[in-house]
Amino acid sequence: MFRSRAKEEKAPAADKAPVNFSKQTRDPQAPKGRPTPKRSEAQAQRRSVANTPTTRKEAAKRQREERRTQMERQRQALASGDERYLPARDKGPVRRFARDFIDSRFNIAEFFLPMAVVILVLSMVRVGYLQNLALLLWLVVIVLIVLDSVVTGFRLKKRLAERFPAENKRGAVAYALMRSLQMRRLRLPKPQVKRGERP
Repeated sequence: MFRSRAKEEKAPAADKAPVNFSKQTRDPQAPKGRPTPKRSEAQAQRRSVANTPTTRKEAAKRQREERRTQMERQRQALASGDERYLPARDKGPVRRFARDFIDSRFNIAEFFLPMAVVILVLSMVRVGYLQNLALLLWLVVIVLIVLDSVVTGFRLKKRLAERFPAENKRGAVAYALMRSLQMRRLRLPKPQVKRGERP
């Protein structure tokens, strides 16, 4: 009397559904629609589900630990030159070639910092001709660095076009020139080629 109409409509449809009474068993070699996971993969998946953080505090702690691990890997990669864990700006064959090109030669720009200290000391001495000498040295150093950077940039651009015609070379020359401003022992990633060695 109070039965739902929807149930009554579903009942005959269920009766009409074909029932498969086949006594054939499934062939064990037959595909089941997905590959069986390896034991190590299944265990790792179970572990990841078990270790899923339940609170915000645990999630934040895990995130900090992961970030610390990633930063440590990145620091080691910068020291060893391992491409897998380098920051995005240092990755790729184009950037590696640009680094090697700069590291394989003497650059006037890399001596900018020591020369700047010498010039600063000379300019602080209260002797007229030494202050004039400091000003002249400052101008000479800046002109030499600009000329050296222009020549280096032109050569590097040419070598990159020859070596990597199909690769994206955007920003590689600026990246290399910024590296040339750093003293060799302070450069990161660490130089992988000796001076005079052709990259």
